Amino acid sequence: MRFSAGAALACAALASAKSLDDLCTVSNVKAALPSNGTLLGIDLIPAATTAGVVSSSSYNYCNVSVTYTHPGKGDSVVVEYAFPEPSNFKSRFYVAGGYGYSLSTSSTGGISYGAVGGATSAGYGALDGVTIDEVLLKGNGSIDWDPVYMFAYQALGEMTKLGKYITPSFYGSNSKIYTYYEGCSDGGRQGMSQIQRWGEEYDGVITGAPAFRYGQQQVNHLFSGEVEKEQNYYPPPCELEKIVNATIKACDPLDGRIDGVISRSDLCKLHFNLSSTIGEKYYCAAETTTSLGFGFGKRSIGKRAEGSSTSYQPTQSGVVSAEGVAVAEKILNGLHNSKGERAYLSYQIGASFTDAETEWNNDTKKWELDIPSTGGEFVTRFVELQNLDNLSTLDGVTYDTLVEWMNRAMVRYMDTLQTTLPDLTTFQSHGGKLLHFHGESDPSVPTASSIHYWQSVQEIMYPGSKQSLSQLKDWYQLYLIPGAAHCATNSLQPGPYPEDNMATMIDWVENGATPSRLNATVSSGEYEGEVQRLCQWPSRPVWHSNTTFDCTFDQKSYDSWTYDFPAFKVPVY
Repeated sequence: MRFSAGAALACAALASAKSLDDLCTVSNVKAALPSNGTLLGIDLIPAATTAGVVSSSSYNYCNVSVTYTHPGKGDSVVVEYAFPEPSNFKSRFYVAGGYGYSLSTSSTGGISYGAVGGATSAGYGALDGVTIDEVLLKGNGSIDWDPVYMFAYQALGEMTKLGKYITPSFYGSNSKIYTYYEGCSDGGRQGMSQIQRWGEEYDGVITGAPAFRYGQQQVNHLFSGEVEKEQNYYPPPCELEKIVNATIKACDPLDGRIDGVISRSDLCKLHFNLSSTIGEKYYCAAETTTSLGFGFGKRSIGKRAEGSSTSYQPTQSGVVSAEGVAVAEKILNGLHNSKGERAYLSYQIGASFTDAETEWNNDTKKWELDIPSTGGEFVTRFVELQNLDNLSTLDGVTYDTLVEWMNRAMVRYMDTLQTTLPDLTTFQSHGGKLLHFHGESDPSVPTASSIHYWQSVQEIMYPGSKQSLSQLKDWYQLYLIPGAAHCATNSLQPGPYPEDNMATMIDWVENGATPSRLNATVSSGEYEGEVQRLCQWPSRPVWHSNTTFDCTFDQKSYDSWTYDFPAFKVPVY
């Protein structure tokens, strides 16, 4: 039901008649709680409710803590909500995604949008920063499934459903509550989990570079190291960086403008030969580096990500070798089993080879295999069910081993972490809007991963329909961000990055302004400050001058993004 503008204004006036101090009381919150049995599976514990005004230089809000249990389980889930000043409340509820193996620990992300926000402990301490990998196992070989389900989708869905129930009563309003979600990386996966499982609860969802298809995605972090081991060549990081920089220089003009950005990695894939970089000189000064877990860019890190590590690298100099190029080509071709059947896709050409970074051994004076914990810990804990932080070696591991690990994880977590249900009918039929974006040079979650899911949704929801593209655009839009890394700008490519997605989404949901392109701002380089109106997939940009580009469709380019995975016996959406 939609309320008239007059009714909404009257409700807003009623709410603003009371101050935050008037509303931010335990008694007011308790009065807003649903009676037990109202929300099936959630039993409130009213005596544990707290409420208090929090003041800062930026804003004031009411910090509310609500506790509930799942009937018969004896557990305890704490949810924190941040209620903005009544005069700032715009009948919105906002859910923020986490990252890595974490849920968001802050409930205040929606205040600037006039929205109530929430964050949940998920019953295992997520509010305090406890990650799912820490509580996955009860003991070696024994999964604690309750935290897995809560992390995968249940906790955020329950938090949203409960928060939307409390919010109108808290403010004394009967206006429709518009509900939004925003997140990137695993936060993007969490957003996808919500529209797949709780589609009726959300009006607008923004998902960036979702780390879904967990079985394939996480094990894939080991593929680059396996290539190096199989090829028996461990390239200095500077050599791989030179290959990337040479690729960027060569492929930059293919989109029609020279700006240091590969806006058409598909054309680069079709027309550039990595072998042409052989013999290129490289040099990198000695340095101490920090490798961030999950491949985040600097803009995405509020604290050090799980799996981060610090290492020393000596001065590196030399020329790009045939062995180095062979490693790069093998990685970009993606994982295949011993029968030659494709198991997974890889990063776009021009993305950094983050997973392939080797480690300097100061004793042997050699570059050696460095197993990223993003893949190694996933295998030890989630696949092998051993309480270990990382694999110690890839000895005895083959490409077939990686495929088997992917398959085991996919089957085990099909209804939780895989998060690839392609039927979004509930979300779509309730009027939900989905804005999905992905950096085209993402070195952590392959860009084609998002395209494969988009294609799966199109095929499942509109089989054989000639109008499927126009029907899909009405509620699900996908954008590739030229040159961008994982949930961040890219230091190697000064490209654009979207800064006002929520404004776009609010306008779409509340005003019916369906976007046709996406605003993205260049933050560095020659074109710093330029706002580009990015093309909506499957259209691709072609620059006609230094200031204008068109969005066109190219079947050969589109096909270069399309993959099947015959190494698995079941469909991989």
